[in-house]
Amino acid sequence: MDSKETTLTPLDHIPADIVCASDYEQLAPSFIAADRFAYIAGGSGHDVTLHKNREVFADFSLVPRLFHDVSSGNTQLNLLGKTLTHPVLLAPVAYQALVHSEAEIATAYAAESTDTCMVVSTLSSATLERVAKRAGQERWFQLYFQARDEDTFALVHRAAQAGYRAIVVTLDAAVQTPSIRAMRAGFRLPNDILPANLIHQQASEPPAMPAGQNHIFQCYAQHTLTRQQLKKLIEVSPLPVLVKGVLDAGDAGELKALGVAGIVVSNHGGRTIDCVPASLAMLPAIRQEVGNDYPLLLDSGIRSGADIFKAIALGADAVLIGRLQVYALAVAGALGVAHMLKLLRQELELCMATTGCVSIEDIKATKLHRQLEV
Repeated sequence: MDSKETTLTPLDHIPADIVCASDYEQLAPSFIAADRFAYIAGGSGHDVTLHKNREVFADFSLVPRLFHDVSSGNTQLNLLGKTLTHPVLLAPVAYQALVHSEAEIATAYAAESTDTCMVVSTLSSATLERVAKRAGQERWFQLYFQARDEDTFALVHRAAQAGYRAIVVTLDAAVQTPSIRAMRAGFRLPNDILPANLIHQQASEPPAMPAGQNHIFQCYAQHTLTRQQLKKLIEVSPLPVLVKGVLDAGDAGELKALGVAGIVVSNHGGRTIDCVPASLAMLPAIRQEVGNDYPLLLDSGIRSGADIFKAIALGADAVLIGRLQVYALAVAGALGVAHMLKLLRQELELCMATTGCVSIEDIKATKLHRQLEV
């Protein structure tokens, strides 16, 4: 199948067989070309980390509680000085035109209609300005550092001028090992799908590699952000700067000391390098390192409201939804994304009611039953 063709045009209604948020993942292969689905669904290498991200959630169970009045329950939280209606954010996902003609514009409309903070990717198919016009007031911009500092800072200032509230710098994707699943499916990014935010940048030549140097080490060094670059970004950015892609507690403590406004615990959905720990497994130690009042979010593996509950109980303030938003977008466009978010919120609220939690703070104080060693 040509990678430019999808299997089925997105629906203008919610399919009757969608009864929970994760159903969108099951239905998505019927709406996305096979090679594109392999690229989106696959992780790095042999998908070991991809599977770990999901499996670790099953190690923890909720404990129902009796005689709790939950009639005043709500899911509000304060994050970076702003009150959010619920703890579910849309993660930055590149090239959403792979699954829908309106791409991030449709996703932004769903975010606005559900009071959801959307984190817009540097590699979005629509410019950050176009997305901002459709998204809600609470929107963040995900930043990949560019080869030239002036290009990086230009993106930051464009985001500020467009009304974004925060910058989320991704640090764990300097080098990504190929997805074996995507390679076997023959995926190639179509020529007509471009990073709209970067197309006007002047092309730059990569630094020459010294003779005798290992290509992988050199490539990693050329694309890895330094402490000095991060400190400079924090100094010049008119917006708070968060860092995405942290798994080590020591790194988290250092980032906090550098002035980073918050951290997203993430292994990039298992897409950077295989055989690293699941994000959820590393979350408690990172929370202990940074303290209770420091903004901490979790990315990777969320598929249900119960997953969200568990992430918050183990230390997260909020979570980011990645693949699931793309699957919903492919199935039913903006309507699908909005419906998926509604289902996640309903599933979370049900978990809260069952466990006697009336607030996000109550979830944080909840002790989960641990069934297996992580």
